[in-house]
Amino acid sequence: GLFVWHLKSAGARQIPCQLVHLCRVANNRLITFQYFNFLKRMYVTQYNKDLSQRVKPKSDSVASPFRELQQLDQEGKVTHKIRPISAVHQPLSETSSRNELRELKSAAESEDSLAPVRAEPKEDRQWKEMKLRLDDLPGILARLSKIKLTALVVSTASAGFAMAPVPFDPTCFLLASLGTGLASCAANSINQFFEVPFDSNMNRTKNRPLVRGQISPLLAVSFAASCGVPGIALLTLGVNPLTGALGAFNIFLYTCCYTPMKRMSIANTWVGAVVGAIPPVMGWTAATGSLDAGALLLGGILYSWQFPHFNALSWGLREDYSRGGYCMMSVTHPGLCRRVALRHCLALIGLSVVAPVLDVTTWTFPIVSLPINLYISYLGFRFYKDADRSSSRKLFFCSLWHLPMLLLVMFTCKKSFLDKEDKGDLLGEGHGRAVEIRLP
Repeated sequence: GLFVWHLKSAGARQIPCQLVHLCRVANNRLITFQYFNFLKRMYVTQYNKDLSQRVKPKSDSVASPFRELQQLDQEGKVTHKIRPISAVHQPLSETSSRNELRELKSAAESEDSLAPVRAEPKEDRQWKEMKLRLDDLPGILARLSKIKLTALVVSTASAGFAMAPVPFDPTCFLLASLGTGLASCAANSINQFFEVPFDSNMNRTKNRPLVRGQISPLLAVSFAASCGVPGIALLTLGVNPLTGALGAFNIFLYTCCYTPMKRMSIANTWVGAVVGAIPPVMGWTAATGSLDAGALLLGGILYSWQFPHFNALSWGLREDYSRGGYCMMSVTHPGLCRRVALRHCLALIGLSVVAPVLDVTTWTFPIVSLPINLYISYLGFRFYKDADRSSSRKLFFCSLWHLPMLLLVMFTCKKSFLDKEDKGDLLGEGHGRAVEIRLP
């Protein structure tokens, strides 16, 4: 009994130690739920292939009801005209059969027109050079040479010739006008040749012949050379070398200085004003053969007139000039653009007062020209103050009639050649008397 009691007491004392040992062994060998789940997945994928995950094919997208309505609307828009069927007993005439054939052809053409754009071959959608026809060539060359601008240049040169204090020579006048017009055509053609990639970005110039590909660049350069060389030769040999030199210098200034400066600096406006001021000087030199104060006065009037004219024009084309990459005052310096336009409007009043001082016109010219000069100055002030499209348009359209009106008034108030000749004779006689008095 003592032995059994000893074993029971010893076992009772060892039970806690054994439980702790069993728990430690169980923790080391325990199969967790994650491990059991892993074993189940491995078993399923290895021994039961039917239960493995498979890639399901993508189901077709169900069209939305909004798209279905759009398709129904498009199908509803395509209407076919159903011709009423004639009676059986009525015979068909030849005219009706012809009409049926025409209707069938028109229906086939309409079906072809409704075909999608993707059906067109790739070659038809590429850029192609437009074919040139001889009937269209005069109009294309007129747009290439900017015929309206050339007419303005010739008219200002004619005004300079008419204002010269010499007898009117019709032959010299025609030669000077023709040579000036040819030189202007050459300069404008070269200008368009250089500005093709920039003109294509502007709405105002995107339809020019070179931009649209109506003529080749070689033809444009050939046309410019065929106008420039005879024009300068005509001015040099038919008029006088001074006028020819001014014409050649103006072509160089317009094509090689003004054209590249339009994308570099706002100083291009001042250079362009010099280009526009040279034609009346050429008309004066063609008549007199010399540069006088009257020639510089006419050039100054044209120089000042161009600033309100061009600044008002460029104000409404600021978006175009910015897209084309041109550096204009209206884009980069809008305040300076308005101030310069107003200053030169006022300068026209001062130049009109200087004309009788230089003995070019009578004193009635500043008085008669004062209303139109005050009016353009008023519009220049409104443009400076408001700075909107309405004021710029009014100033621009005023400049279109202001220049011919001012030149016409200037011509009517011109001092006659006989008065100057009589005045020169009187000065010569007085000088002779003074000499005779001094000799004794």
